[in-house]
Amino acid sequence: MDQVLVTGGTGFIGSHTVVELQNAGYEVIIVDNLSNSSIDSISRIERITGIKPHFENLDCLDYVGLDHVFAKYEDIKAIIHFAASKAVGESVQKPILYYRNNVNGLMNIIDLMPLYGIKHLVFSSSCTVYGQPDTLPVTESSPIKPATSPYGNTKQICEEIIRDVVHSGSCDMRSIVLRYFNPIGAHPSGEIGELPVGVPNNLVPYITQTAIGMREELRIFGDDYDTPDGTCIRDYIDVVDLAKAHVVAVKRMLEEKQEEPIEYFNIGTGKGISVLELVHAFEKATGVKVARRVVGRREGDIVKVWADATKANNVLGWHAETPLDETMKNAWKWEQKVHGETEKKKGKE
Repeated sequence: MDQVLVTGGTGFIGSHTVVELQNAGYEVIIVDNLSNSSIDSISRIERITGIKPHFENLDCLDYVGLDHVFAKYEDIKAIIHFAASKAVGESVQKPILYYRNNVNGLMNIIDLMPLYGIKHLVFSSSCTVYGQPDTLPVTESSPIKPATSPYGNTKQICEEIIRDVVHSGSCDMRSIVLRYFNPIGAHPSGEIGELPVGVPNNLVPYITQTAIGMREELRIFGDDYDTPDGTCIRDYIDVVDLAKAHVVAVKRMLEEKQEEPIEYFNIGTGKGISVLELVHAFEKATGVKVARRVVGRREGDIVKVWADATKANNVLGWHAETPLDETMKNAWKWEQKVHGETEKKKGKE
């Protein structure tokens, strides 16, 4: 059974990808420092798939520790690198943290790969590399714009590092870079979903936490943008659909079907939805009203972006399939489950 190493595998996207990898027959090793996730993800993954993934509690900045992991698991055929700090707003406030964590972590992974004969890397990139595009939807050939946040810049830098290493010929490395848009939702089982530490930086957990009463109100960052309702527009992709794209990418590499040493794919729905439209979609899907208030714009946010996913559809055979109302229902199901578990724990204390 081929082994796949997943960094950041207990996180939101990582945990869903581990589930899909296991369902596809891969043996998964998770490396995660649990800085923005919970160890509970391991047992939750096991409840869904019946398989407990290997887990190493480790920071990707720990080169020696990573080296030990690579030596311990001898059949690693591919790596999916998620582990990174990912909040746009926070990155503006803490740029050094983001550059150190996101860039150095990737370099450690790439540095070790040839030492253990590992050739295949799926990199978790972002539509932020396109900045504010001149034309929409965004294709893979759209120009890379100056980043509007340190977070976005780290993704650009990491893509450049991968490109330069592959171009150098210093190691036999091949990569698929997935530039995804805005992952939302949760697993239909209600076992895994997005569980941010502290106040959510992403919209949907902020919506669900407000709906369940954890937050007094949802803050909407600006309603004076050049969009139909004045709020920012994004391409919201269901997290399970997104996870499946990583499995397809790994399979493509291991079957040596890549046409280029590095391939780039946009992973999105191809449809732009505004912040207010997403709130309304949640309210319609669940019947729950969300208290909200408009506040000032958030530095680093772009106005609007959505994907042209034609290349991923045609080349990978991947499609975004989950309807938005189903995605919102799954997010709400997850929030209710987590809230119930938290309240139960409080009752026992």
